[in-house]
Amino acid sequence: MSSVLIIDDHPIVVQGCRRVLKDAGVADVLDARDLVSGYRLYRRHQPDVVIVDLAMQGSGLGGLTLIRRIRLHDPRARILVFTMHSDPIIVTRALQAGATGYVLKDTSSEELVKAFEKVRTGSPYLSNDLAMGVALLGTGVNRDPLAELTPRELQTLGLLAEGKPYGRIAEELGVSYKTVVNTSSQLKQKLNAKSLPELIRVAVQRLPVAG
Repeated sequence: MSSVLIIDDHPIVVQGCRRVLKDAGVADVLDARDLVSGYRLYRRHQPDVVIVDLAMQGSGLGGLTLIRRIRLHDPRARILVFTMHSDPIIVTRALQAGATGYVLKDTSSEELVKAFEKVRTGSPYLSNDLAMGVALLGTGVNRDPLAELTPRELQTLGLLAEGKPYGRIAEELGVSYKTVVNTSSQLKQKLNAKSLPELIRVAVQRLPVAG
């Protein structure tokens, strides 16, 4: 009998996943609403599969960091990303961090179960559209400016997309206010944004808050 841990801060998403997976015969379905409790539950229960959203409220794309932590603890961990982020560079970052599979939240119940079963056996899973986007990114076609960002810049951009001020971002990332200011300046240069409002607009367009 298989077990799964769902880490997502949207109760409706968690309830929907739980119902779909239970109907598919998954015996044990655990859930967590934030990254810290999600990691603790993972360490305590060692589920067969972890399903994680990338964008948790107040953490930007903190799901990427969680995937890395789980992988460091267990290189054989099986992790399925379940998110709204379809940008090929974010898909690539998740796979590089250690995700086994990646599906979008607008997928069908059947595809979610298919992805879960693939990942549970240790096989990678990407939908055809996502795989094509990642492949094109690798060839330089449709180059995405997010490809130039560091993990810290990507996380800062995610928090800007949530409308967080510099001080709050510094607090949540555990860095100084000056570091956030400098990171934002780098983001403006890399994304060709002339002002903070323009950078925030780019962030919202590139990184939809409802991950």
